[in-house]
Amino acid sequence: MGTRESTRSRLLDATDELVFAGGDTTTPVDRILERAGVSPATLYRAYGSKEALVAAALDRRHREWLEVWDAAVARADTDRDRLLALFDALEEFQGRATGARWCAFLGAAAGYADPPPALAEAVRQETETLRRRLLALAEPVAGPRAAALVDALALIYSGQLAMRLRPGSPGVPAGVARELAALVVEHPERLGA
Repeated sequence: MGTRESTRSRLLDATDELVFAGGDTTTPVDRILERAGVSPATLYRAYGSKEALVAAALDRRHREWLEVWDAAVARADTDRDRLLALFDALEEFQGRATGARWCAFLGAAAGYADPPPALAEAVRQETETLRRRLLALAEPVAGPRAAALVDALALIYSGQLAMRLRPGSPGVPAGVARELAALVVEHPERLGA
């Protein structure tokens, strides 16, 4: 017998709230089950393990993030603004009620020295998608320097996410990260080739 979609959604919602929004990758499975209102047997029937549940929640979050990023790119008028839309999307995504304390993918990567295959795959997929999309957006702006520009933008993006973890600080405002990224976009020739 399969698991109802509403039950699967409750498990994903509880994981998202406790592990990602709460920023606690070590949340015990019992707390997730309690929040979702399901039994251990239901979790294991639906996902097989806590790690597979977290990976499924990461996949769902990734799809939601890509929708926000796609919308920000669609609103942009120039190649430059489409590239910088990453930072507009980040500000919008982080401002949602389901926004996380920091990047759920960085949290998952940091929470496991040797992540189980399902989690490692979710993090790998998000990283590859970020780089592939940034490269496609950077090529019209930076031509042969697009790959170096992607490295710089990924660093600024990851730094913006990591700054949210600094004690007593809400992090660097997204506008600052976007302004720094804009400076890098304006001068890709200053980046290593």
